[in-house]
Amino acid sequence: MAQATTGQAPGVRVDGLTVVYKTPAGELPAVRDVSLTLEPGSITGIVGESGSGKSTLALSLLNAVQPPGRISAGSVEIDGLGDVVGFEGERLRKARGAHIGYVFQAAQNSLNPLKTVGKQLLDLGRSHGVEDRRGLLREAQELLGRMGLDGARVLDSYQHELSGGMRQRVGIMLALVLNAQVVVLDEPTTALDMITQANILKIVREVHAERGLTTLVITHDIGVVAEVADRLAVMYGGRLVEQGPTRQVLGDPRHPYTKGLIKAIPRLVGDIDQARALPGRPPTLATVPKAGCVFRERCALRMDICDTDDPAAVAHGPRIVACHAVKVKEHA
Repeated sequence: MAQATTGQAPGVRVDGLTVVYKTPAGELPAVRDVSLTLEPGSITGIVGESGSGKSTLALSLLNAVQPPGRISAGSVEIDGLGDVVGFEGERLRKARGAHIGYVFQAAQNSLNPLKTVGKQLLDLGRSHGVEDRRGLLREAQELLGRMGLDGARVLDSYQHELSGGMRQRVGIMLALVLNAQVVVLDEPTTALDMITQANILKIVREVHAERGLTTLVITHDIGVVAEVADRLAVMYGGRLVEQGPTRQVLGDPRHPYTKGLIKAIPRLVGDIDQARALPGRPPTLATVPKAGCVFRERCALRMDICDTDDPAAVAHGPRIVACHAVKVKEHA
């Protein structure tokens, strides 16, 4: 394993970020007015149902939102880099991989079917100016070995020779091995069995600490963020509805959506009927309300103001909550 980096991990500040997609009905927001801080050296988890805008937000950190989508407002400031929303061309290409590593949700989409994993690794190393390529291969083998794979065999394999779980672990290796300081993992444990998932999360924690990374984990699995994240952000309908230290958010959720997510988790012991599914369905791009609270159609605490006014994100100590009902309760 490479030695930990000696430089300080960079902080990331997302401010007022809005991402829209062009549709026959006009440009619709998939992410709306999101502000989020990734503290240097921390692991932050973003959790929410499918379609909540998690992956679109993550792609924005690389300025990688593809047409018909675009970043229409806001900034993504990374220490030592600047606002990546304004990057383009060669400057943007160099920032990706060398400074920001990304593990895609479908790992096979980031692998070239015509080249072995090892050749792709060398191509990446060459394009980012890595001089010690033997050392790069050695480090990749060790990372793969720690994830339960035969590193030499995997590097000599094509993607079709690897299982889905193996390809996912290759994607994690490629994001970590180039010494990026900010790493984004989009559903890093998808398609993995429970034992392999636990091993992957252990690797994420260890490499994060050893290399002094700032890490963002995107998932729909609250168990994943509970295992690795220092801070948790809950996303719904393109908005961040609650943020805070992971244990505080999970132990004392304040937003009705966060409470609903936690109540929906099946219990390993006791009455399985205690798990309660959230009523209704999450909004799609076309059905997200243009005004008012995005969660109001499924919320038991709905008030008249929820129909007209978008709740502001209000800080309560280390916690941030966007909910009219919570605001009323706090001032009661």
